[in-house]
Amino acid sequence: MSTDRAHTVFVTGTGLAVPGLSGAADLLGTAPAEGGFDPETGLTGRDLRHKDRATRLALRAVGPALEDAGLHDADDGFTADPAATAVVVSSNTGNYDSVCGYVDTAALRGSRALSATGLPQTSTSGIVGWIAINYGLRGPTVGLGNGPAGGLDALHWGRNLIAVGRAGVAVVVGVEPHNDVVARLLGTTAVDGAAAVVLESAEHAARRGARPRAVLRGYGRAPGLDGAVRRAAADGPDGAGLLLVDRLPDEPPGTGRVLDLQARLGHCSGALGVLQCAAATAWFDRGGRGPALATAEGTDASVALLLAPPDAS
Repeated sequence: MSTDRAHTVFVTGTGLAVPGLSGAADLLGTAPAEGGFDPETGLTGRDLRHKDRATRLALRAVGPALEDAGLHDADDGFTADPAATAVVVSSNTGNYDSVCGYVDTAALRGSRALSATGLPQTSTSGIVGWIAINYGLRGPTVGLGNGPAGGLDALHWGRNLIAVGRAGVAVVVGVEPHNDVVARLLGTTAVDGAAAVVLESAEHAARRGARPRAVLRGYGRAPGLDGAVRRAAADGPDGAGLLLVDRLPDEPPGTGRVLDLQARLGHCSGALGVLQCAAATAWFDRGGRGPALATAEGTDASVALLLAPPDAS
């Protein structure tokens, strides 16, 4: 990845819809903060009608992220160029309950019993489509469902869409719901939450006076975790002050703080990388020094992403 100013991509906003957590800073703690997000009350409202749980979680994370970045307000709505704003979503189990529900209804009661209002939820592009529709975004839209590495891959896709000039802003979301279908499939508890990160080109952020919070520095994908880490760190400074992992690589870059979000939140799957990015951003906000390294091991490859504080761009 190029690190020259013309291709620099900043994180300018984060948002969460994770039970018990109020914002990205809570990811750095050891226990959920009181008064955090409550799905029982947070996933209701007219704007969420006829949408599946994953979509509702995603929308509840995107709103705070856009507000945090200064790109949305109650009076003017979305304040950037909708045609130059991309949406990238990573989710592996997001619509499984909708698909299984449709199949069961068709098998037991026939096709006439199917509801047209639920049909969009059976599409893998449903989540990304609803986000774009809700905010009137007309830039590129990408949905990923490629396993635990999907969240970091989604950030890489968002960064590349900006770097090649397809967008000035990218809204990147990772979401995984928890329900009976997911529980039977995974055999464990999913995070039942979403994280959203706003990425902007350095030029776009400077033009509107946005505060950079983190910079994406390096990305690596390889068959093994250590190979992915070496590729991600090739263009970055030595060492890492924060390691966002569920398994340490054999050769960790430095001896910084280790943060395992899955041990605390449950199975994060495609949401993991975006949650890691949000946590790294909060760490930089608190004065964390040195880069942050996020890793995820997929079924076909491992992925690593290096983030640095904004003054390192």
